Amino acid sequence: MKFTDYTYTRPDMERLATRFQKQVAALGNASNAEAANKALTGINRLRNEFSTMLNLCYIRHTTDTRDTFYEAEQAFFDENTPRFESFINEYYQKLVHSPFRADLEARHGKQLFNLAQLALTTFQPAILTDLQAENKLSGEYVKVKSAAKIPFEGKEYNIYGIQVLECGQNRVTRKAASEAKWRFFEENAKKTGDIYDKLVQVRHKMAKTLGYENFIELGYARMMRSDYDAKMVANYRKQVLELIVPLAQKLLERQRQRLKLDKLKYYDEDFKFTSGNPTPKGDAQFILNGAEKMYAELSSDTNRFFQMMKNNDLMDLVNKEGKYPSGYCTYIPKYKAPYIFSNFNGTSGDIDVLTHEIGHAFQVYSGRKTSIGEYNWPTTEAAEIHSMSMEFFTWPWMPLFFGADTPKYHYEHLTSAILFLPYGVSVDEFQHFVYENPTASPQERNAAWRAIEKKYLPHRDYDGNAFLESGGWWHKQNHIFQHPFYYIDYTLAQICAFQFWKKDRENHKKAWADYARLCRASGTQSFTELVKLANLQSPFEDGCVASVIGELEKWLDSVDDFSF
Repeated sequence: MKFTDYTYTRPDMERLATRFQKQVAALGNASNAEAANKALTGINRLRNEFSTMLNLCYIRHTTDTRDTFYEAEQAFFDENTPRFESFINEYYQKLVHSPFRADLEARHGKQLFNLAQLALTTFQPAILTDLQAENKLSGEYVKVKSAAKIPFEGKEYNIYGIQVLECGQNRVTRKAASEAKWRFFEENAKKTGDIYDKLVQVRHKMAKTLGYENFIELGYARMMRSDYDAKMVANYRKQVLELIVPLAQKLLERQRQRLKLDKLKYYDEDFKFTSGNPTPKGDAQFILNGAEKMYAELSSDTNRFFQMMKNNDLMDLVNKEGKYPSGYCTYIPKYKAPYIFSNFNGTSGDIDVLTHEIGHAFQVYSGRKTSIGEYNWPTTEAAEIHSMSMEFFTWPWMPLFFGADTPKYHYEHLTSAILFLPYGVSVDEFQHFVYENPTASPQERNAAWRAIEKKYLPHRDYDGNAFLESGGWWHKQNHIFQHPFYYIDYTLAQICAFQFWKKDRENHKKAWADYARLCRASGTQSFTELVKLANLQSPFEDGCVASVIGELEKWLDSVDDFSF
């Protein structure tokens, strides 16, 4: 069945509530383990129905944010998803206190109960209206960015479209295009700043209602972090500062020298080589044709998976007007189908986002037989291992896309992954500041961001751009607004992906077996347990970051990047 044939129907919340409560009561009143498991199965069936409609709505809304029907349907879900979460809360209460818990744990694993107990600390009916407000505010931010029309040299661009000009060879054009983009954010800073302030206030209020000191602990619980805390994350950020920031500065200095610049400015950072950045040698169909061959050769599993995605039109890849400027993978439970969304713009990022989101999709496809909704996806930092590692497993097939520029792409891809880490921890540290200081003014938030930037990104030169010098960069980062504390996850996963890069170079068969095992496990274990299952070292362990970075630096030093 093709995606266009997937039927959307707005859930009848009253009927759903009645059906859900009936199953929850059956779980609570079960006389034996089989009856309890039957009720659990019924609950998951109802959850899948709701999740299917939620995801169909989100996909179609983000595909064209101007579509008034799906805009209204998204507003419905923004209002009613918190209510549905209250149903799940009632289910979790019965689940964790079931007299047949031991039997259910033996059947479904302990992770379900770990997640349920964490979730119970994140919800009470008293915060229902606050959750609805949070969803509505997140939607307002989406609308602001999706509506971007950036005038430049007689044309209009959205945020993804203008990025092509921001990494072009002409430095004057790069600067002007970057300034045009940031002018949009500056002109909308009051609006996005107000949205964020309201988000911070409503999140802090929810945290206090639930008995937390501030939103940080609630945010970690909402991210389902069961085996590490903010102190461990702070220590990890310290390792990035001490071990990765110096390497990043070294790589940026090499870039400055390659480009023959006196000073590397912010609008130069995405321009890597005087001969131009590596770009795909064809259009979206050319990329899809290459991807089909790549996944046919990578493994029989990836071949079956990609054919299913292609034949059922489960990918929307090309940038167009009205489309939400982002990339994501989601899952439609009723059809056991992943869905990939991106905005191709003719840069090497098209290949990065494709392989990245396919990594997510392959994982959820690999674990699609599970009947437990919580297990469709692992927690986010574990989920990003699949996506970031897939980017590296596909390196041998990059000639399909880049031809003679493949060595240049490999170098850029690896350096960009390293350079991302200091930025990633900056976003995380900024959010810790924000939620530790919920009454901070917009100016104080900007000042905090700028101070954090100078700590982790000491090279950054804004060339007199007043908005960025004042600390405005964070206004562009979706996660800060929509997914609080979902960012350190990318950096933790990147360290794990680097380990797969190293293992793949040593023994592809063994590395792929570890990766496939990790994908099949989906969300059945916690982050550190999944890392162990994949024969990886936890980024929180002493020496992990140092050992990985050492191997990467050795490889990079072997490359004559000045020849590109």
